[in-house]
Amino acid sequence: MAKASEKNGSSGKKSLKRKAATKEPQEAAVAEDGATERGAQPPKAAAFPPGFSISEIKNKQRRHLMFTRWKQQQRKEKLAAKKKLKKEREALGDKAPPKPIPKTIDNQRVYDETVVDPNDEEVAYDEATDEFASYFNRQTSPKILITTSDRPHGRTVRLCEQLSTVIPDSHVYYRRGLALKKIIPQCISRDFTDLIVINEDRKTPNGLILSHLPNGPTAHFKMSSVRLRKEIKRRGKDPTEHVPEIILNNFTTRLGHSIGRMFASLFPHDPQFIGRQVATFHNQRDYIFFRFHRYIFKSEKKVGIQELGPRFTLKLRSLQKGTFDSKYGEYEWVHKPREMDTSRRKFHL
Repeated sequence: MAKASEKNGSSGKKSLKRKAATKEPQEAAVAEDGATERGAQPPKAAAFPPGFSISEIKNKQRRHLMFTRWKQQQRKEKLAAKKKLKKEREALGDKAPPKPIPKTIDNQRVYDETVVDPNDEEVAYDEATDEFASYFNRQTSPKILITTSDRPHGRTVRLCEQLSTVIPDSHVYYRRGLALKKIIPQCISRDFTDLIVINEDRKTPNGLILSHLPNGPTAHFKMSSVRLRKEIKRRGKDPTEHVPEIILNNFTTRLGHSIGRMFASLFPHDPQFIGRQVATFHNQRDYIFFRFHRYIFKSEKKVGIQELGPRFTLKLRSLQKGTFDSKYGEYEWVHKPREMDTSRRKFHL
């Protein structure tokens, strides 16, 4: 009996050892996989064989987990490289090489042959003989008529009223079902120099037609991102009646030059600087951003600005010779997305 009990004891010890031995690789496998009995824990590093893609992981949760872990690792490496480069530049001091210019869509723009050279004689001749020459020669002063599409809603009407406070000597008239071909002769007979028509769709302004009188041209813009004064946070008080300054940015091509001159002809020649008000038309990647600000000099180097509103974004759809004529008009330029938008780095204004 004693021998039998000794044999049973020894066999029991051997079985326990075997169980312990089988448990150890199981625990190691669980630890490698990143899961424990208490809950799932992400692995410390995303180690994949070369040529392996995270998209090959079929389990959605596991794939998302490994992707977030990989992104965190990328951020850490990028931050460490930045810190190392900063220390090296501080150590070199004045001998440090200049910082590289970051690549953007704007500075990688495709070369355009129509970019305006201010010293070009042809450009100077065109400016002296185009439709805006009388304005820039101070022979005429701007007088603007602002109207809407038929049966406008409240938001479009308020935009017209606020736009009339931005542009001096502008008058708002309601359409009353008249066609533009009938409105234009009446404007010319009453000495209006420009006609602005704001169109709407689903109670929201979505288009702007700007026609220079009496000989054109006429530009059609898509309007988006409209914000009235009440919708702008931390806006200033209502604008005063002072003539604002005007800023035109990045209208570099021949087409952009024409559009910039068209916007400039809406405002009087001599701004009243005492009002400290600025109307800005900023062109970036063929989107024209309109903003209206008031500024104040806090010191010799610091300037504070306060937006007055309204604000909106324009994108040129077409430029037509002469006044508005949708049926028989001759178009100088028409935006054709499939033919013109072949590259993200190609711009027209």
